[in-house]
Formats: sequence, structure tokens, C-alpha cells
Amino acid sequence: MFYSVALIAFLLDKFFGEFEKLNINHPIIYIGNLIKFFENRFYKDSIFQGLLLTLFTLSIVFIVVYSISFIESIIIQGFLASFTLSSKMLYDCVLDVLKSKDIEEKREKISMLVSRDSKDMTNSDINKASIETYAENLSDGVIAPLFYLICFGLIGAYLYKAINTLDSMVGYRNKRYERFGKVSARLDDIANYIPSRITAILIAILFKSKKALKEFYQCGKKHESLNAGLPIASMAFAIKVKLGGPTSYFGKIKQKPYFGIGNEKIEDSDVYRALSFKSSLDIFIIIGLGVLYALY
Repeated sequence: MFYSVALIAFLLDKFFGEFEKLNINHPIIYIGNLIKFFENRFYKDSIFQGLLLTLFTLSIVFIVVYSISFIESIIIQGFLASFTLSSKMLYDCVLDVLKSKDIEEKREKISMLVSRDSKDMTNSDINKASIETYAENLSDGVIAPLFYLICFGLIGAYLYKAINTLDSMVGYRNKRYERFGKVSARLDDIANYIPSRITAILIAILFKSKKALKEFYQCGKKHESLNAGLPIASMAFAIKVKLGGPTSYFGKIKQKPYFGIGNEKIEDSDVYRALSFKSSLDIFIIIGLGVLYALY
């Protein structure tokens, strides 16, 4: 288990985020470039070709990360691992939407975080989208990479991020990617199966919500995604709001299920309450990793 590397990585991400001042390309950008390279040259409307894309991407990432995983310095390993975490960036992005000066600026900023139509969003719609993307990405951007980092070190964390990046780029159910991105989407479902459930449980426990702990699974499994609905449902119950419901995508209303049993009108204060989870989570992870490192 890589407790010390995970602790350093988490602390670096907490205080420095994406290291913007270093003026270096984020490693995930290079993974994205690999995926674009393969797609631009070898795309076919084929599940098999999508499998080759997945194998190509994961193989290159494995070789590169394996070659640097022998570095003995846990500080350097922690630094490299911190790029797989996005706790600070996720929090800052949602907070930035919340602090926008007017509704138009809010719509513009939320459009960079979610794929739903933002042009006619009300303030409540924007707040709902903010909470949903925060809850869902707590799993994808924080708990999942940390889980694989703890269990498998740098290689595990970067292979997870490669899988997640593949899904975010080609894992769509549309004409171009329905077949080509199917393997990537299914692999992402598998990779996030355990982390999404851990995330939902942590939300319920750290918010001290028995309702969330008891109801998140039955409610969250209504989501079309195998995993995404679980942390969203847990957050909805924990902060007592109703998320989900009819949502506009590409000009068409999609009838999504509701999550939670609270207010349908989502206020700014509800977003602040959701974001308050970060402080509790940070303390839990830092103390937990510190104790595990001391014991093992």
C-alpha cells in the first residue's frame, strides 16, 4: 500500500492544485493527445477499433509511468501522483460559478463544467448543476484516483486517469461514439464501481446523515449511469435538496429521475453547504492516511 505517497499527493493537491505557476502541461493533457492521435488516424465505427484505442492508450501510459515508478523519492512520487487528483480544482471551479457577478456570467461558467444546455438556466438550475457535478466528480477526481493510488501506486492512479479520460472523450452514446467508445465507457464503469460507492458512503457519514446512508443506493441506481447517481443521491439527501429531474441537453429535454426529497428550488446556500464537505473530507483523508502510514 502506498499511504505515504498518497498523503503527500493529497497535501500537494490541497495546497497547490494544478501547479499553474510552474507553467507546465498537465500530464492528463498528454493522455488526451494520445487519444486524439489514435482517433484522428484510426477511427472506425467499430467496437473492435475502440478496443484497440483503449489498449493503445493504456499500454503507452503504463510503459511511461512504469519507467518512472522506480524513483525512490516519495516526494517526487507524491508530486507526480498529485496530478491525478483534482480536489482543489473541482472545489475552486464550483465556487467560481457561485461567486459570479450575474446570471449571465454564471451560465457561461457552468457551461464549462457540464454538458447540459446553459443558455436559459435559472439560478436554481445552475446551482443544481453545480451540486451534481461536484458530487459526481468527487468520485472521479478525488476518491477514485486516491483509491487506485493507495492500492497500486503511481501506475494505478495514472491508469485510472487514462480510463477516465478515455470515457470523457469517447464514451458517449451518440452516432460517432456508440460503438467506438463502448469499451472505454464500460471499463470506466468497472473502474468507478467501488470508488463511487465509497464516495456516497463518505458523503453520508461526514454529513452525519442517516437518511443519505440508508437511501442513496436505492435512489442513486435510478440514474442511467451505473455509478454517477450514487454520490449525487447521497449529497441530495445529506443537504436536503432534490436534484435531477428534467434537464435540457442539445436542445432536447431529458427526463432524468429525481434524487433526494428536499427543496426543488436550489439556493446559493445549498451549494455552499455541499462545498463545505471538502473541509470534512480533507481532515478525514489526511488523518486516515497519516494513521495508516504510521501503522504500516
